[in-house]
Amino acid sequence: MLQYNRINNLVGWLVFAVATIVYVLTLEPTASFWDSGEFIASSYKLLVPHPPGAPFYLLLGRIFSLFASDPSQVAWWVNLLSALSSSFTVLFLFWTISILARKLLVPAPKAPAGLSAAATETETSVEPTLGQTIAIMGAATVGALAFTFSDSFWFSAVEAEVYAMSSFFTAFVVWAMLRWESRAHDAASDKWLILIAYMVGLSIGVHLLNLVAIPALAFIFFFRLRKYSNKGAIVTLVVSAVILGVVLVGIIPGLPSIAGSFEVLFVNSFGLPFGAGVIFFVVLFIGALVWAVRHAIKTGNRTLHTALLSLIFVLIGYSSYLIIPIRSGYDPTIDENDPENIVSFVSYLKREQYGDRPLLFGPQFNAEPIDQKEGDAQYIKGEDKYLEVGRKVEAVYDSKDKTLLPRLYSNQPGHIAQYKKWVDIQEGQKPSFGANLSFLFRYQMGHMFWRYFGWNFVGREGDIQQSGVLWPWEGSEGLPDRIAGSKARNNFLMLPLALGILGLIFQIRRKQRDAFVVGLLFFFTGLAIVIYLNQPPIEPRERDYTFAGAFYAFCIWIGLGVLAIADFLRRTLKSDVLAGVVATVAGLLIPGVMAAQGWDDHDRSDRYHSVDSAKNLLSSVAPNAILFTNGDNDTFPLWYAQEVEGFRTDVRVAVLSYMNTDWYLDQMKRQAYESEPFPMTLENENYRQGINDYLPYVERPEVASGIDLKQYIQLVKQNHQALQIGDRSGRTYLSFPTKNFFLNVDKNAVLAANAVAPAYRDSVVSQMRFTIDKAGLEKKHLAILDLIANNNWQRPVYFSTTADNSDFLGLDNYLQLEGLAYRVVPVQSRTSDQMGYIAKNIMYDNMMNKFSWRNLDRTDIFYDENYLRFPANARDKYYQLTMEYLKAGDKATAKKIMDYCFTQLPDKSIPYDYYIPPFVVPLYEVGEQKRAQEIVNTMSARSDAALRYYFTQNSMFETEIRINLFILQQLIQVARQVGMTEKATEIEQKFMQYYGQMGGS
Repeated sequence: MLQYNRINNLVGWLVFAVATIVYVLTLEPTASFWDSGEFIASSYKLLVPHPPGAPFYLLLGRIFSLFASDPSQVAWWVNLLSALSSSFTVLFLFWTISILARKLLVPAPKAPAGLSAAATETETSVEPTLGQTIAIMGAATVGALAFTFSDSFWFSAVEAEVYAMSSFFTAFVVWAMLRWESRAHDAASDKWLILIAYMVGLSIGVHLLNLVAIPALAFIFFFRLRKYSNKGAIVTLVVSAVILGVVLVGIIPGLPSIAGSFEVLFVNSFGLPFGAGVIFFVVLFIGALVWAVRHAIKTGNRTLHTALLSLIFVLIGYSSYLIIPIRSGYDPTIDENDPENIVSFVSYLKREQYGDRPLLFGPQFNAEPIDQKEGDAQYIKGEDKYLEVGRKVEAVYDSKDKTLLPRLYSNQPGHIAQYKKWVDIQEGQKPSFGANLSFLFRYQMGHMFWRYFGWNFVGREGDIQQSGVLWPWEGSEGLPDRIAGSKARNNFLMLPLALGILGLIFQIRRKQRDAFVVGLLFFFTGLAIVIYLNQPPIEPRERDYTFAGAFYAFCIWIGLGVLAIADFLRRTLKSDVLAGVVATVAGLLIPGVMAAQGWDDHDRSDRYHSVDSAKNLLSSVAPNAILFTNGDNDTFPLWYAQEVEGFRTDVRVAVLSYMNTDWYLDQMKRQAYESEPFPMTLENENYRQGINDYLPYVERPEVASGIDLKQYIQLVKQNHQALQIGDRSGRTYLSFPTKNFFLNVDKNAVLAANAVAPAYRDSVVSQMRFTIDKAGLEKKHLAILDLIANNNWQRPVYFSTTADNSDFLGLDNYLQLEGLAYRVVPVQSRTSDQMGYIAKNIMYDNMMNKFSWRNLDRTDIFYDENYLRFPANARDKYYQLTMEYLKAGDKATAKKIMDYCFTQLPDKSIPYDYYIPPFVVPLYEVGEQKRAQEIVNTMSARSDAALRYYFTQNSMFETEIRINLFILQQLIQVARQVGMTEKATEIEQKFMQYYGQMGGS
């Protein structure tokens, strides 16, 4: 036994070392797109990220960040936390497989009457033979390395995200439960259960995915202590669901919600100071726990005692969440939802800002509400008590408009169109229960789970969103370059899938109960999550990382597949040792294939553009600017650049999607590093929750021709009767009485602040007139208008070029392009072919001297769709700058700009996109005919190949089809402009052919 344990530990740590080396070598050196920038910044300074937060992850991230030699190294060290979390996941997966494999090969002592066989399988069981040891180690190594190189897990292992650490907790608790199972059932073994409870509590501070492993753990407990019966299995399933519900609902939001109720009662009703209700509840709850533990000890109730200790240790682990209100109380620069008091903290935990989706029973997309009902009261913290700001309003639907498992629930027009791609829905008819099930199985399970499963164990077609599974018999002939040449095109030849199925069959035949436990783990970390998430038919990105737990479970079977091979070879070779060696070597070929196929698209070791794109945007604006950005990828890298590397902290980044909240507007009105407070005149009482969330357009003839913007903001601030409208319930709301606004301009202030380019100083208007073509104004629009009205040009105000144009509020003709951002200026553009006008000297200096494009010219680095979008936008701006210099007759500078663009963003590494065809005309004008012709020929051939392929994919790639048709349209136009008539005719024929296939839509 001692010898086996040494081998088991040694080989496990060797596999851990392999995984660690792999992840360190492929680690991203800086903040990647999506949430990584936010998590790195929040870890570095212990800030408050988006709900529901990840406080334990942030604490560990902060520790890792302390090892950085300078701020530019912080990202690498926080990313390393994910790498080590992942390699430890691999380690515990190895030991999990070795435990299960040993149970398959080594006979267990016969169980006494009344107990399961597992009850006698303790650490004193029979020592494996050498052949069995080799087979067990081979199985564990192959399964662990297969998970190491699996697509989804590897992706999360090399960036700062919570999913790697969440996988670690899942792997640890499963391993710990198996270790508990292998011990004698005495009081000492209960320590393992308490350890598991503590780890579950800690995992809450990372991500909730770990909790879905609880049913599998419960069945390990059941099989260990009880002889199987159907009744016992049902009871176990029910109890595990109750435990899951207690943690997921009763503890995480439940206890803080109860504390919040006490707090509101004690402060509002009893007149006690803030915090009194929380303190009373905590004392009461701890007192009840102490009494219960003492009662369990006094009565000698071991089960109750262990259960109570487990609850206490879950709470101890969960206590990492205290960092959220504590840090929020210090008003940090990133303080999402401002959860500094118990009321806002509960809302933060419940993720209320994201809304709800129907789960088991609810309305469908075409259901019309017949009534509405008021829910719980909503409070905010006032000066001396909590103020009720309204109640949650819930729509009431007729029961006949509801269905079990409502999958077709979203009434967004774009979503409804997508539903029709998957199921047969008729206009004006209620979708049947069968249609809902069809969408569940075809899209939510088939496309959003089994497709990802295939990515990991069969192969992946490419990195374009909606890419399918690559089967072994599919070649690359006839595929567009974007797919055939993608580094993300990985073919595993179905080997991992085949070995996993073999392992599953082998385990079912030898140990049905263990197979059931692993299957339960696979179901709850995969398909059960699909049912719970109830995903809409459009997602902004692929969601495969959500199901890493299911892929972890399948890798157990991949490992056990080695035992099946060894068992077959043993009969042929008549040698356990030789069979184990051959099976191990053969099995290792599978993670070898996965590593070879996946290395180039998972190696992020030289990728920097996520942060460079953020710095380029920040470099596009003047000092002390206010910069409005759009969403996650427009914002989180900027937060990283400012918070961690201290880059352009004079710029106030204002996230448009957050500006509909009172807490964010409050934060904008505070100093942030070198950035002065937001120059707003509206006070919290004008925009707090429930106030001026939406101001509908209600025309008043007396101001139809226009209203002074400053006057309108003052009327809003005064809650003036002239703007008030009422509803049926008697509540009053503010409106906006005209779509036409004007703002008088102080020219002296404009010139003194250098608010416009020197060439346009004589063009400053005395009055800006603009039209807001909206049915209503949101809170963010009110804040923007307040800023424009009262800033008096003291602070430069910019919109990111990637922001939604609808948020420009009719100011399109008063924009000055200076790089990757538009500046609001009192100069009216007179051109209709572009938005605003271009300050070419400023823009030239920014884009040619200040921007960074590290490694975008290297072909050995993989840039996925997220990375390609930002260079595409930059190419468009280089084109606009080029045309501005050509209009001025400066061909030399125009050529220099284009040469710089094509050098920094070459086709070989950043493939030509739909912003490239317009370059053809200016290239001709500066004498670069050869390059222009190469662009036309190359892009027309690529679009032709792409459209041929995409039209065979059952409308899955509608976006790509439209993009490539648009490219062909552009090529036709520019080819004619430069005299390539024959080529234009050829392209037009192809365009009409494909356009006809779309039905002219």
